[in-house]
Amino acid sequence: MQGIQDIIIAVLTASWAVLMESAPFVLLGSLVAGFLKAFLPENFVARHLGGNTILSIFKAAALGVPLPLCSCGVLPAAAGLKQQGAGKGAIASFLISTPETGVDSIAVSYALLDPIITIIRPVTAFLTAVAAGIAVSFTEKFFESDRIELAEDADKPVALCKSGCCSSHAMQPVEPPAMEKLRKGLQFAFGDLLKDIGGWLFVGILLAGLISVFLSPEIVSHFLSNQYYSMLLMLAISVPLYVCATASTPIAAALALKGISPGAALVFLLAGPATNAASLAVISRLIGRKAMVVYIVVIVLMSFLAGMGLNLLYSSLGISITGWLTTPAQQENGPFSAVAAVVLIILVLKASMPIKKTSLVS
Repeated sequence: MQGIQDIIIAVLTASWAVLMESAPFVLLGSLVAGFLKAFLPENFVARHLGGNTILSIFKAAALGVPLPLCSCGVLPAAAGLKQQGAGKGAIASFLISTPETGVDSIAVSYALLDPIITIIRPVTAFLTAVAAGIAVSFTEKFFESDRIELAEDADKPVALCKSGCCSSHAMQPVEPPAMEKLRKGLQFAFGDLLKDIGGWLFVGILLAGLISVFLSPEIVSHFLSNQYYSMLLMLAISVPLYVCATASTPIAAALALKGISPGAALVFLLAGPATNAASLAVISRLIGRKAMVVYIVVIVLMSFLAGMGLNLLYSSLGISITGWLTTPAQQENGPFSAVAAVVLIILVLKASMPIKKTSLVS
């Protein structure tokens, strides 16, 4: 009994340390996300993604990188873009770059990983989105009969997502005053956004604690020492699994501390948020079945190639790919980090509580 209590305490202690490392950056990323939501015009994305040109695909990838939407929260937004005339290539590009990275996950990457992977992660997400968008657009030209319009089903993507992190992110053209925009932006950042990612972030942090306690460097060295095998294993785990970009970061950091290569960590960070079994049915409705297959293949290939390239980069810099992360990048677990962790827990719990509607009829 004492042994079980010791294990639980060890897991919770390790998880609390990860939470303190990441909490200030999650809050900062959420704040930036709120400003983006407040002052980025609601129809800005749709205006720049019309048609099916290469330029629209590049724009979709670039605009999706900072947006803090998870892989199911992005679905209704993508459906709205389709209704407003965005091409399938641009939609596919947006569906990849948006959940693979965001201002919140970039901030957490800096907190838990290192500066190199913090930069490489959004760059690779952008390139993967562009490659997939071009491939989907090319596929569409050869399979014109595979067009699937959303017409009367435009509002269904949210209902079809079963991962438990869906909330309505559909774009509505509203132009309130500046202070009202700011209020709604902050409400989104510390309400809807934390509701979407908060629970999954805590699950990821708890998994990081479990990995820290139970996964020894010897096990990683024995089973995951081959960089190619470890990347294939990360693909096999992450492609069907739902994990938000922010929540995937502490898991990748915990694996890295045990000796997994940066390439394998990057594969998990890219493939996990962009694909999951729950969202594939909706993606099929948005871009078509054949295009969805191309979409998945490009993500898998680009993630694997990016992982290989990242390992080569670390090796060329003289950094061991098994010992590239020995301690979290920002090791400052002081009172500020503890307060930020407590504040984050309170905000996530508050955001997750059901809103009680009061009747105005007496």
